[in-house]
Amino acid sequence: MSPGTSKHIPISGAALLVFVCLIWGGNMVSIKFSNMGVPPMVAATVRSMVAAACLWGLGVAMGRPVWMRGADLRHGVIIGILFGLDFLFLYWGTAFTVASRAIIFLYTHSIWAALGAHFFLKGDRLTPVKTSGLLLAFVGVALVFGVRSVHLPPTYWIGDLLEVVAALFWAATTVYIKWVAGKRPIDHYQTLFSQLFYSIPVLVVGWLILDLGKPVTLTGPVLGALAYQAFIVAFFSYLLWFYMIHSYAVSRLAAFIFLAPLFGVLLGGVLQGDPLPVQLWAGLGCVGAGIYLVNRPRVV
Repeated sequence: MSPGTSKHIPISGAALLVFVCLIWGGNMVSIKFSNMGVPPMVAATVRSMVAAACLWGLGVAMGRPVWMRGADLRHGVIIGILFGLDFLFLYWGTAFTVASRAIIFLYTHSIWAALGAHFFLKGDRLTPVKTSGLLLAFVGVALVFGVRSVHLPPTYWIGDLLEVVAALFWAATTVYIKWVAGKRPIDHYQTLFSQLFYSIPVLVVGWLILDLGKPVTLTGPVLGALAYQAFIVAFFSYLLWFYMIHSYAVSRLAAFIFLAPLFGVLLGGVLQGDPLPVQLWAGLGCVGAGIYLVNRPRVV
């Protein structure tokens, strides 16, 4: 599908992207609840297992394949390993730094993804206007979360570095999926299933390294948060996201991703009574302006 992908994202596609980012913002809130009863790597493993089972069932019901076979199998395994390593380094990094800094460095993903698209994907080049839009959107995220980084542990730089590595694996996953989709007759059902299914062994290793022996306490809020992460985020929203990866240029998608952490702060205020700082609204303005710059039609 990739060779014929749309260069510009229509209004309907933009609305869908904002909706997906809103779901991902809710995921940040749900993780706070699930962490109260389930170690993060255990939650990530369960999430992938449940979502993969749901996607397999949907594929059977619709009569469409979800497995990559033959020559495509290795691509599916690579996609899953990249995704699993993203989560492994993401959670490992949070053990050394504070959450606000982790979010800033993790969301450098969009910059790395756009750079990867520029060098490895035909027809998805960065321009000065696109680059300035991405940087402006990143400033919006840093504006909101940077002010929260006050009492830093002495190991914060290790966590920052690990979060950058996680961002690189996330970007590599996005670019690789787009690259493979441009060469092979596979769809977003197959790429998502590969990401979920083949990431499970990596996530289990992460559990053994980071969370082995930690207690599990299942309560109503914890189970509700896990259900949200598995069914709404990993199954439903990821299916929409992978459809858009197959359909639109990576660099144009990248700017929208900066909305997710800001929506997380907004939803935290609405659902949990967290403070909504003035910087949030300024950050949203920067991200909105960045999205416009990245996606505006070129003036001939």
